[in-house]
Amino acid sequence: MHEIMVRNIRIGNHNPLVLIAGPCVIESQTLVLDTAKRIKDITTKLGIPYIFKSSFDKANRMSGDSFRGPGIKKGLEVLNKIKQLVKVPILSDVHCVKDMAEAAKVLDIIQIPAFLCRQTDIMLAAARTGKVVNIKKGQFLAPWDILPIIKKVESTGNKKILITERGVSFGYNNLVSDFRALQIMRGFGYPVIYDATHSIQVPGGKGTSSGGEREFVEGLSRGAVAFGCDGLFLEVHPDPDKAPCDGPNMINLKDLEKLLKQVKKIEAAL
Repeated sequence: MHEIMVRNIRIGNHNPLVLIAGPCVIESQTLVLDTAKRIKDITTKLGIPYIFKSSFDKANRMSGDSFRGPGIKKGLEVLNKIKQLVKVPILSDVHCVKDMAEAAKVLDIIQIPAFLCRQTDIMLAAARTGKVVNIKKGQFLAPWDILPIIKKVESTGNKKILITERGVSFGYNNLVSDFRALQIMRGFGYPVIYDATHSIQVPGGKGTSSGGEREFVEGLSRGAVAFGCDGLFLEVHPDPDKAPCDGPNMINLKDLEKLLKQVKKIEAAL
C-alpha cells in the first residue's frame, strides 16, 4: 500500500489510525477554531494523528435555501487561521474546477464530494494541484467502481490519494455500510478512510434536507476499525442539534473522546 504523507502525518501502510474531523461547514470563525482546538487537545492526549475538516461552501445542498457557508474567500481565510494557530493539516471539499487553484493555496487535502467523484474535469483539476486528493466514493458506486477514478488521478502523475467510504444507497432515503468495501478498495493500493457520520445520513429524510441516525456512529466506527481501515472521518459539532447543516448526522464534541478511546483499544488489539 502507498503511504500517504500529509505534512508530518503518515497514512496507510500500518501507520496509526488517523482522524479527520470537524464541523460540516464553517458557521463562524469562533466556532470552528474552538472546535479544532478542542479536538486537537483530545487527539494529542490519545496519540491520534489529526486532520481538521470543515467546508467553506456546501454547494450540494438539497434546497437552494440551505446554509452553504461563507464562500471560498472568507472560508479559506478561516481555514488558514486554523492551520496556523492549531497547527494541523486542513481538508475541505471543492465543488468546481475554477476554485481548485485558490483552494490549493491553503488546503493540505482536497476532497472531492461523493456526488462529483465521477466528474473527470474536477478529478483532474484536483490531481494537477499536486495536493493529496481524498476521493469520497459516491453512494451510488460499487467499491470496484473507484478504480477507474483512481486511474484518472494517477494519469496526472499524482499518486497522493485517499479513498473515503461513506455508505451505499439502499432503497429510498437510506444508506447502509458494507465493510467488504473497505478491504476491496484497500486492495487498490491506497489508504481507505471510513466516514462514519455520513454513513448514517438519511438523504432527503427531512424533506428539503437530510436526516441522520447518529446513535449508530459509535458502533459503525468500532466495526470499521476492527474490519480494517486507515482512518476515521467524523463530523463533530459542539451542539449538533442547532447546526445549520448536517446536524442530525454529526456527533457531539463531548462524546468524541469516549469514541476515540474505544477505537484506540480496537486498533491496539489488532
